[in-house]
Amino acid sequence: MFASGPIGLPDLFLVLIYLEAIGMIYFYYSDRRPGFVYPPFIAITALMRLFILRRKKTVPASLLFEAVGILLPSVSAVVLVRVSRV
Repeated sequence: MFASGPIGLPDLFLVLIYLEAIGMIYFYYSDRRPGFVYPPFIAITALMRLFILRRKKTVPASLLFEAVGILLPSVSAVVLVRVSRV
């Protein structure tokens, strides 16, 4: 990452994806139960990184699909948090 030049926002999102994956693994080994909330967060971060990388190549009509693409994992994360509290 450092050798390719300046660090941008997509690079920071990539680091966040790595940190969330490491956090998911740590949570599993410390609690011995899978953290079902982490995969939607990783999906949201990966989609945001993809959208930032493609921002100049997209048509304005595809923004709706991109917004729904982020909304679905967000709703699933909320549902998983609410179900796990019960």
